[in-house]
Amino acid sequence: LRLGRKKQSAEEASERQRERQRERQRERRGREAMSISTYNGAAIIAMSGKDCVAIGCDLRLGIQNQTLATDFKKVYKIHDRLYLGLAGLATDALTLNQRFQFKHNMYKLREERNMNPATFAHMVSKTLYEKRFGPYFVEPVIAGIDDDGTPYITGMDSLGAMETSKDFMVAGTAPNSLWGVCESFYRPNLGPEELFETISQCLLSGVDRDALSGWGAVVYVIAKDKSFVKTLKGRMD
Repeated sequence: LRLGRKKQSAEEASERQRERQRERQRERRGREAMSISTYNGAAIIAMSGKDCVAIGCDLRLGIQNQTLATDFKKVYKIHDRLYLGLAGLATDALTLNQRFQFKHNMYKLREERNMNPATFAHMVSKTLYEKRFGPYFVEPVIAGIDDDGTPYITGMDSLGAMETSKDFMVAGTAPNSLWGVCESFYRPNLGPEELFETISQCLLSGVDRDALSGWGAVVYVIAKDKSFVKTLKGRMD
């Protein structure tokens, strides 16, 4: 009888241990579940210089770890002095770009001038906040220069909470590595060419440490007297 009880208690202890292991596995799978905002992967950096600003993004489009395309740009031109980067779910980014282009065109027809960067940023923030109970899964980054050449960069979350910056702003699936390299490489009052070199090195170094972004990059530089865009080659693995 005692042997039977010992055997039964040992089996119960073993079953409790297996149940604890299953519970830990379920918790680990829950922690490792990928957020919908990182479903397609992205890396965006905006950086300001002396009377100029630059914004760049990677070119990868994927479904988690599966790569679908290597020419998907996440930065959109609003007008010659204003660019919008949208990190997050690619379908929401395309939808929002169309909405913002429409709203800017309506503003231009009514006011007979382009939106300045601050006005556009508040419009983006308001549009996102309107859908706060069913939000768009994007992180916008806005870069532009005012009529007097003052650079303007800002970023926000999916609900439209804005945070402006005087140096740089990042978004995407590799924020920690992007922040680190930007803090290391950035210097104030950079010219357009120096700014291009700095943001390019930051972007390529940051995406090398992230499996969900990379496969090349594109960088837009906007200055008071000139603007240019260049495509970068990166690691293709």
